[in-house]
Amino acid sequence: MTIANAFTFGVRIRIVVFFFCFNALLYMSFSILRDDWRRLAAYHLYQSTSNVTSDDLGSDTVASNIVENVAPSAVTSNLPPKPQFEGKANATLVFLARNSDLQGVLRSMESVETHFNHKFGYPWILLNEEEFTEEFQESVKSKTNASVQFGLIPSRHWYQPDWIDEAKAEQGRNALKAWNVIYADSVSYRNMCRFNSGFFFHHPLLQPYRYYWRIEPDVDYFCQLQYDPFDYLKDNNKTYGFTIAIEELEKTVSTLWQAVKEFMEQYPEYIHPNNALAFLSDNGGETYNLCHFWSNFEIADMDFWRGEAYTKFFEFLDLKGGFYYERWGDAPIHSIAAALFLDKNELHFFNDIGYQHSNIVHCPQQPAFLTGSCTCNRVLSIDYRRYSCLPRYNKMLNGKW
Repeated sequence: MTIANAFTFGVRIRIVVFFFCFNALLYMSFSILRDDWRRLAAYHLYQSTSNVTSDDLGSDTVASNIVENVAPSAVTSNLPPKPQFEGKANATLVFLARNSDLQGVLRSMESVETHFNHKFGYPWILLNEEEFTEEFQESVKSKTNASVQFGLIPSRHWYQPDWIDEAKAEQGRNALKAWNVIYADSVSYRNMCRFNSGFFFHHPLLQPYRYYWRIEPDVDYFCQLQYDPFDYLKDNNKTYGFTIAIEELEKTVSTLWQAVKEFMEQYPEYIHPNNALAFLSDNGGETYNLCHFWSNFEIADMDFWRGEAYTKFFEFLDLKGGFYYERWGDAPIHSIAAALFLDKNELHFFNDIGYQHSNIVHCPQQPAFLTGSCTCNRVLSIDYRRYSCLPRYNKMLNGKW
């Protein structure tokens, strides 16, 4: 081979290598852009879709065909379009706690402040049936830059009423204890359920506020919130927000639904024509399927609880004595009222708020994770497990499981 031929051959080799590398670079760039586009498409789809079904979009454009592995729950909940970064709503964070709950209170406050309130500064209100100790108050104040108020619950709103037949109540407690039902023999737990059902929103410290976010000791939040849930409710005509929907223990509410049916017969004017009865009952209201929104997390409008329909509803149920003769909880009471008296579109599933209470977890599915803002394990989420009522909620709202 001559020198000239060798040179020509070398040039050709360099050209071939150059085009090979160039094509490889183009392919890699295209792959990255394609993946970014998928993430962006899912994120914007999640922002812009509320209660979207395949019938609305057409089979070729449903979310699962745009982005792989987008969970059904992801297309039934909105993520508001832009952050607010300052608390403007007439709202407060509400804690019902005892002095003995201090460490659990501090843990929950730290989680809420870290994931949300350090940016928005909403005030805290803590309520107790006894006076908070100075140690408790100082420790709580050290956990936030927001204002903190401590309130005493009026005795008439907390303790078992005199008209309750104590012998009958004790019989009910013993029956539940024999069934190993949690809090079976606890009168204080029943006091709490009755207070949360009918009185907390009337406390003097809460009177200036419209919206509240209920917090409990020893809970965890997992997602950085880049928007204000209170503003979301207000701006989107929502009244009640939740993260977990599960079944109640049947033995704790044995006669509740019969009482609810009696109320509906006496006061049909309070039942909204576009209600969420299908979330509560699988047979048009004949029986209760035990589904309810877990009220240890709820973000809601207190004007609803203070309104005429709910006031009459609570008073009607309270006189039945079921808080003490059985173990009626505030969660089914709130849930049944919201489902019956509100337009079903006033309910909101805060899918993007990761939350854990006890051993029950809600962890957002995609595309909330595409933003990298959540730290929980999606495998542990209760959303589509046996005792979850979220599929029923989705079916009620969208007509599909």
